[in-house]
Order: sequence, then structure tokens, then C-alpha cells
Amino acid sequence: MNLMHRRLCSSAGWAEKVAGWMPRDLADVDLGDDVLEIGPGFGATTAVLVGQVPRLTAVEVDETSAARLEAEYRGRATIVHGDGTALPFEDGRFSAVVCFTMLHHVPSRALQDSLFAEACRVLRPGGVFRGVDSQLSLRFRVLHIGDTMVVVDPGTLPGRLTTAGFDEDPDVAIRSDGRLRFTAHKS
Repeated sequence: MNLMHRRLCSSAGWAEKVAGWMPRDLADVDLGDDVLEIGPGFGATTAVLVGQVPRLTAVEVDETSAARLEAEYRGRATIVHGDGTALPFEDGRFSAVVCFTMLHHVPSRALQDSLFAEACRVLRPGGVFRGVDSQLSLRFRVLHIGDTMVVVDPGTLPGRLTTAGFDEDPDVAIRSDGRLRFTAHKS
């Protein structure tokens, strides 16, 4: 992340915006009793999730961020330094997997597909994968100058999720705020 992007995502203002979005992002999904969050970054989404689910595990690829999250959420969530494309968890462990505003930071479509396959692998049968990510705009592009920015194409996402092992016909929509939201289920 570039400096401008890091400052935004670590700010109190961003955390406040995220806290406002999260109820809508989660209103229609039952996450169950054991949730995995992939890519919490600075933890704005983790702050909301930790109060809403019985058990939360978060996997963060950035070692410094993972250490900071571990110190902040010790005793309330399990934080693991790891990679969402090679999750260090057994098959069928989680009732839900979530990722919020992080997929565009995964450096290639192939690695995004690996993340989708790993999310499916660690889900229990009947589990749900909920994700939300930003879509391309001028402001979004400017924020990502010098950053990784691989925007997920909503037109190809259903097929990619099905190829990863999720049920046919995942729910993929562009919300009124311009963000992509998807829900996929594992049989």
C-alpha cells in the first residue's frame, strides 16, 4: 500500500465508515459459530466482526499488521499471520469465510482464484463465503497509485466462484454505493 492508502485505511474516519457499512454487508447472511476473516489489514472490519460472531479467526498476510491485530484482539479473536491463497487450516473447519475490501490487493486474478478455492476448502458443508470489494472509479484509481489494484470483474465472478467449488448461481451484485458484494455457498 502506498502511504496515502495506509493512512486512510488506518484512520478513525475509515473505521467509522466501515462500522456504518458492516450491518448492511452482513444483514442477510448467517455466519454461524466459527468465522474466518481473510485480509483484515488494519482491523476496521475485525472490530465489527469480533462483537457479532461467537468465534473469529483472522488471517493477515502482512506480518506487522498481524502482530498489531494479535495485540489488539488477544483473547477475543485468533489472529494468524498467513496467506489467504494457502490457508493453514484443516478442510471444513469454518461456518463462514468473509473478506472485505481486500480482494483488489491480491496481485493477480489467478491468486484471487486460489483464495476463492481455499475459502471453499476450509468451509464446512452448508457454509457461506461473503465478500465485499471496491469497484473501479477515478478516486479508487488515484488512491491506488503505486499499489496493487486488481479489481474483481462482477461479470466473471460467478463462474470463478463455481470453478473454486462453490454452488452454482452465487449472488453477485453491485450495491447502490458502487461496491461489489457476493455470497457463495458450499454444499
